[in-house]
Amino acid sequence: MNLLIGIFTFVLILVSLFLVLIVLMQKAKNDGGMGAALGGGATEATFGADTGNVLTKATINSAIAFFVLSLLLYLGHIHIRNSAAEAAGSALPDIEAPAATTGLPGFAPATEEALEAGEAPAIVTPDLDVPAADAADSETATEPQS
Repeated sequence: MNLLIGIFTFVLILVSLFLVLIVLMQKAKNDGGMGAALGGGATEATFGADTGNVLTKATINSAIAFFVLSLLLYLGHIHIRNSAAEAAGSALPDIEAPAATTGLPGFAPATEEALEAGEAPAIVTPDLDVPAADAADSETATEPQS
């Protein structure tokens, strides 16, 4: 399957380049632009007076080939991914969850003795009754209520 996807990818690149060249070879509606610079007159000499129809049909056919190849490559990659997942089975290892802890590891809640001795940080709460301008000046440290 990987060989087939590689071949389809190479063909898709060739079809993409061909599609770009075909679009650039076409004449613009006002007979100017990039089509004339890249040999718009040479295509009339090669394909005759009905060049517009030949290039239009080639553009349509190469666009259809581009979309079909893109869809086939997409489906091929999905098939490879699904077959790899089936072959691996349960690829994720079983991991046991650690025992639930009551807080952050290495941290203990501050006791009242530690708060009174000044060893624990005080909790700062804003005073909601004071206007916003005075709130920054009146922040006070308060102890938690028991």
